[in-house]
Amino acid sequence: MTAAFTPPLTSRLPNVGTTIFTVMSALATEAGAVNLGQGFPDFGCDPALLDAVTEAMQAGHNQYPPMPGIAALRQAMAAKMQALYGLAYEPATEITVTAGATQAILTTILAVVHPGDEVIVLEPCYDSYVPNIELAGGVVVRVPLTPGSFRPDFDRIATVLSPRTRAIIINSPHNPSGMVWSAADMLQLQELLAPTNVLLISDEVYEHMVFDGQHHQSAARFPGLAARAFIISSFGKTYHVTGWKVGTVVAPAALTAEFRKVHQFNVFTVNTPMQHALARYMADPAPYQGLSAFYQRKRDLFRDGLASTRLRLLPSEGTYFQCVDISALAVPERDLPEADFCQWLTREIGVAAIPLSAFYGSGFDQRVVRFCFAKKDETLREALARLARL
Repeated sequence: MTAAFTPPLTSRLPNVGTTIFTVMSALATEAGAVNLGQGFPDFGCDPALLDAVTEAMQAGHNQYPPMPGIAALRQAMAAKMQALYGLAYEPATEITVTAGATQAILTTILAVVHPGDEVIVLEPCYDSYVPNIELAGGVVVRVPLTPGSFRPDFDRIATVLSPRTRAIIINSPHNPSGMVWSAADMLQLQELLAPTNVLLISDEVYEHMVFDGQHHQSAARFPGLAARAFIISSFGKTYHVTGWKVGTVVAPAALTAEFRKVHQFNVFTVNTPMQHALARYMADPAPYQGLSAFYQRKRDLFRDGLASTRLRLLPSEGTYFQCVDISALAVPERDLPEADFCQWLTREIGVAAIPLSAFYGSGFDQRVVRFCFAKKDETLREALARLARL
């Protein structure tokens, strides 16, 4: 027998293990719990969208599409950006179809961040941001959002801006908190970045899920931000097809040119029949125009049910997430670390949630956990019946 070979590997991501989402989803399955942890719907998309995919396949759209995406989908995206945000993007040179938003974020960072460049992230944040920066050799600069409200602290952001700052990543509507940036917030960011060369990476995947009469303030609405911004969107989030992994990046032509240099060697291009189906489906804006009302009804159903528990509701202004403060619970388990509390909640109460500490590099524990309400009404009612024990 030959001796075992141990490859002399040095990890590119030594601090990364199995994500909390994978851990909690596996635990939910094991415990037979209602999974309100990982952020995806448990209901299907519009059958008309599935029919459009089938028709695209049967029409022969099954080979490689153009590297930046099929023209019809880029044109549909340009029309949407113009209609909603008032800015004309050129489909040929300023819009790229991606393999979901996560790929879009990674490719953007690899395209513009060089070793030693600093990138500001606002915590809590989506878990891909920091590893992506580290893969590019960049330096992560963490700035906390205001605990409780999760609003941006511009004074703190200003203190970390430096000649080494290459980019800042923002996310609105915000995962995990559900906070939505206001027009005043965006104007303040525009003013702060105006004298700098800092790029903006604007993660807007929940753009069509904004509640209580508010409007999504895309970076595209603000000329000083749009000129420096990569704006990332997700068809998966918008049309309840997260497994399709199709998104877009819109950016000025010079930024898009750099993005595409990496994109072509990262994934090259994206699922052809899905692109044709989405382009056809986008001819009718009603599905995304009605999305805020659709999810607000689910949010309200869930919040009304939680009101009878000792869980303290935090604001949910957008996304399909609801955060709650567990510190007033009567059960002794309230004093567990958030991650341990979520495991107890899954095993003993039968509902899976995600600890907010998982979205902080420091593991900051503020007695808050996140639920996903992108579920069938019967799923939410079953979860609420179990949570009523609290």
